[in-house]
Amino acid sequence: MGKGGCAVAKQDMVSVLEKEREEKVQNQPKFYWAHDEEPHRRRKQEILNKHPSLKQYMGIDTSTKFKVAFWVAFQLLSLHVLQGAPWYTWLFCCYTLSGSINHMMTLAMHELSHNLGAKGVTPNRFLAILANLPMGIPAAASFKRYHMEHHKFQGEDVVDVDIPTEWEGWFFHSTPRKVLWCLLQPVFYSLRPLAINPKEPTRWEFINIACIIAFDLSIVYVWGVRELLYLVIGTLFGMGLHPVAGHFIAEHYVMHEGQETFSYYGPL
Repeated sequence: MGKGGCAVAKQDMVSVLEKEREEKVQNQPKFYWAHDEEPHRRRKQEILNKHPSLKQYMGIDTSTKFKVAFWVAFQLLSLHVLQGAPWYTWLFCCYTLSGSINHMMTLAMHELSHNLGAKGVTPNRFLAILANLPMGIPAAASFKRYHMEHHKFQGEDVVDVDIPTEWEGWFFHSTPRKVLWCLLQPVFYSLRPLAINPKEPTRWEFINIACIIAFDLSIVYVWGVRELLYLVIGTLFGMGLHPVAGHFIAEHYVMHEGQETFSYYGPL
C-alpha cells in the first residue's frame, strides 16, 4: 500500500477514535472532557517566553544522587532507632516520617524517569531503583514506562493511565467516598495500569523486582517483619491521605473548568 493509502487508513483510525471519544463524553458526564491541546507544552512555552531566565534551571541536577542516598540511609537508621518502640510511636513515625520520606522517593523516581539525575539513561534507571528500595514495593521501572506515555499522550483515555476509570468516576462521587479514594490512591495508581493498559514486563522490571525482593529480605533478616511493614505502610500512607500527597490532586484534577493544573504555595 502506498503512502496515500497509509494516510487514509490513519485518518479512518483517527475518525474511529474521535467517534469513541464523543460517545464516552456523552456517557460519562462526571468527567471533565477537554477538547483543546495538551496543556503542559503550551504552558511551558508561555512561561519561558515570559521568563526566559528559567531555562538556566532546566536540565540535570547532579545533587539528586546524594539526596536519594541520604534519605535511603536515613530510612535504614529509622528502622534501627524504632526497634522496640511502642505501637503508637511506631505508627506516628510511620505516617509522618516514613510516609514523607517514601513520598519524596516517588518524586525522585519521577525526576529520574526524565533522566534528570545523571547523564545517560542507564545511571538514571539504577538511581531510580535505589530510590525505590525503601518503598518496599517495586515501582521504578514500570513507572518510567507509563509516565513517559502520560506525558506523550496526556489526557488521552486508556493510554494515559493517570486518568481515573469510568467506575471510579461513578462510585467516588460523594465527599466521604472521595476521602476513601484519596486513602486508596496508591492502590488505584498501581493497579489501574494493569487493568486498562497492561504491558509485557521488560528486563528492567525484572531487575527492579529482584532488587526490591533482595532488599526486603535483607530488612526482614536484619531487623524483622515489623520494620519491613514500616517501609511498605509508610509508602501507602505517603501516597494516600497525606499532606505531601496533595499535589496529586492539584496537578491532575480539574477544579475550575479551563484550568487543568494548580500549584500549592504554603508552609509544606
